[in-house]
Amino acid sequence: MAIHTRRDTALTTTKACPAAGANHNTATLDLKSTTAGAFADSVEVEIVIPALPSLADGKTLTVKLQHSANDSSYADIPELAAVVVTGATGTGGSAAATRVIRLPSSAKRYLQANLAVAASGGDNTGKSVTVSLLC
Repeated sequence: MAIHTRRDTALTTTKACPAAGANHNTATLDLKSTTAGAFADSVEVEIVIPALPSLADGKTLTVKLQHSANDSSYADIPELAAVVVTGATGTGGSAAATRVIRLPSSAKRYLQANLAVAASGGDNTGKSVTVSLLC
């Protein structure tokens, strides 16, 4: 459950799911602080994944939060697990999922989410994932 509930539209980004077997990144969210961990106690990230009726049986959409000090070179935030939704076996598709994640003290100034759909994962490009900073 989210501790913070304030959402600033300037700190929200939405990106369509990539094609099967591909990945791409959301727009950058700027924490506006060069001090690592400055927002660790006051910022959470909400990831909203809609229902994906076209996600193939057993295939996945994976969302990883990444960070950067320079808005150029990004890496996965090692303390955070990826958010993964899987197409239901036998019926395909996945239920909607919302995850709220507290940023670790090592979080750098710039954030993005990397979205990846497994090979043969179906056409989910008509659905979008939303990433928001909550404070």
